[in-house]
Amino acid sequence: MSAISLNDLTVRFDEHFQLEAVNWRIDPGQHWAIVGPNGSGKSALTAVLYGAGDRVGGSVNNLPEHIGVASFEAQAELIEVERTKDDADILDVIPVGTPVQEILDQTCADNNMQQRLIEAFGFTQLLDRGFRKLSSGESRKVMLIRAMTSAPELLILDEPYEGLDIASQEFLAGLLLECSRSSQVILVLNRFDEIPGFVTHIGYMDSGRLAHCVDRSDAYAVADLEQLLHMKTTDIAIPGADPGHQTLDLPKGTPLVRMRKARVAYGDDVIFSDLDWTIEPGQHWQVTGPNGSGKTCLLNLITGDHPQCYVNDLLIFGMQRGSGESIWDIKQHLGYVSSALQWEYKVSVNVRNTIISGFYDSIGIYQKYSDSEKAVADQWLQLMGMSDKAELPFAQLSFGDQRLILIARAMVKHPPLLILDEPCLGLDDINRQLVLGLIERICAGTETTVLYVNHRAQDTIAGIQHHLSMG
Repeated sequence: MSAISLNDLTVRFDEHFQLEAVNWRIDPGQHWAIVGPNGSGKSALTAVLYGAGDRVGGSVNNLPEHIGVASFEAQAELIEVERTKDDADILDVIPVGTPVQEILDQTCADNNMQQRLIEAFGFTQLLDRGFRKLSSGESRKVMLIRAMTSAPELLILDEPYEGLDIASQEFLAGLLLECSRSSQVILVLNRFDEIPGFVTHIGYMDSGRLAHCVDRSDAYAVADLEQLLHMKTTDIAIPGADPGHQTLDLPKGTPLVRMRKARVAYGDDVIFSDLDWTIEPGQHWQVTGPNGSGKTCLLNLITGDHPQCYVNDLLIFGMQRGSGESIWDIKQHLGYVSSALQWEYKVSVNVRNTIISGFYDSIGIYQKYSDSEKAVADQWLQLMGMSDKAELPFAQLSFGDQRLILIARAMVKHPPLLILDEPCLGLDDINRQLVLGLIERICAGTETTVLYVNHRAQDTIAGIQHHLSMG
């Protein structure tokens, strides 16, 4: 059997969804699990292997002749076929539909296996019943029996455990291992802990794209992928702010930031000039531009870390810069994450305390914190799938996990404005997706306004609707 390959494949399923430029190679002997959030295209990806969708571009090569399929879509198609038969029957006869035994025999190439599965799934008494008279769980079992008794070279099972009782799930787990010895297996799963031990590779779908393909033997990549799936699919809400910390009470109609004719120059070297910009509460902004365009200078005007903030017309959190306010009056309402901060955060402190330090805008912890602050930090760790790392030294985390922790540190006090300066700089693709996923959750689930700074306008984040281009 040759390697199955999808090459730059784009397939449209309807006006709202299509798979985009998928490249995927399934070598002989490999078994795959496809995971991802709801609506990401997991089922669509496997469906193209048996002809679903309208191909727009690319190719599918070396598909085997015999493919066994059990999916919700195939189940719905079979039900629709049965409904059409019923509608065609004589009206004064009550239709009973095709008997289960006949449905099973349509695809059966292994009678011994069929009998074994009928008995294991408790179907002996149901063989004469019409298919449409079955419960959803029973019809699900019919699809599994059909797929696994068709002597498939490739077995595609979409959420095979859904709708099955515990005993049936346990039996199926053993059966899949057995099938993997004679067929290549591809499983679509929502839960990472359902991936069987025989699976050799994991594919991660996101927004119609096959975003990651991971070898199961790469423990670090698998752990990152599991964390990404957790963050994308968990229903844990963004943790609330600690009630003991001060909040910003802006007069109605007052922007978070307003700058008029802003200018930064060093002698005759003008970085930018005549910049008018207003950030209203609830507006999320992306700032892009090449190196040297002034992105960091612009941020430093807002944070008060640039000396020229006092010679510009800047209104920050209702305070006119240069009117007697201190830099800490500004910083207490800001969350800030940058690569520079990550380089500076070298003190000996564990992961939980790194997050808690955000309540005090300090690098490290130098005072006793409250139980409620600890609880908020633990909620952030749970959201990010990192509860088991709470006591680890911050310095021992991967570069990507450190970045996630620093974003949580910036968010614990729910600042009115969160500034993320190149938050994905230095990250590999999976860790970049983790960081972007967390930012999306913050945009959607809090009252914090996000200011996201990066080089490329195409690196968009759901929820960010405003764009400022520098240079």
